[in-house]
Amino acid sequence: MSRVKSRRSAETGLSKKQLAVIDDLFAGELDEQMVLDKNNISRAVFGRWLANEHFIEQFNERIERSFRRSRFIIARYAPLAAAKLVELTASDKEETARKACLDIISMGSPGLAGASFDLAQDRPVVPVDVGSSSMEGQPQLSPETASKILATLAEEEG
Repeated sequence: MSRVKSRRSAETGLSKKQLAVIDDLFAGELDEQMVLDKNNISRAVFGRWLANEHFIEQFNERIERSFRRSRFIIARYAPLAAAKLVELTASDKEETARKACLDIISMGSPGLAGASFDLAQDRPVVPVDVGSSSMEGQPQLSPETASKILATLAEEEG
């Protein structure tokens, strides 16, 4: 591990201690003050580090990596969450079903971006990209689920 930190230190222009503080901050076990105490770093020194371009660059890279990991986790489980919401629309508990319908609607649909509503035909008008098949493989709402969602909307408006 010390060889890795030495190499990282040389590559980033940061000291081993600076890298250790960044690692500890993102380990999630300690708050900021505890990390500083653990590494014997004063607030003044940490303040100077926060003004250091190389430190901030490494710090921001770790933030981006954390957000990227979070987005990956959310993307991985989004289909399961969506399927569960659709299941909940059939709940015997009216409030649970209503909330699931609203959650589905509020999530929006990437496939409906830029869509408008045709009142004469009582349906959404979705721009179609002939060269694209972005909806392939996407689960479709059953007519029953769609009816429930529309009934919930009508009930709220009425």
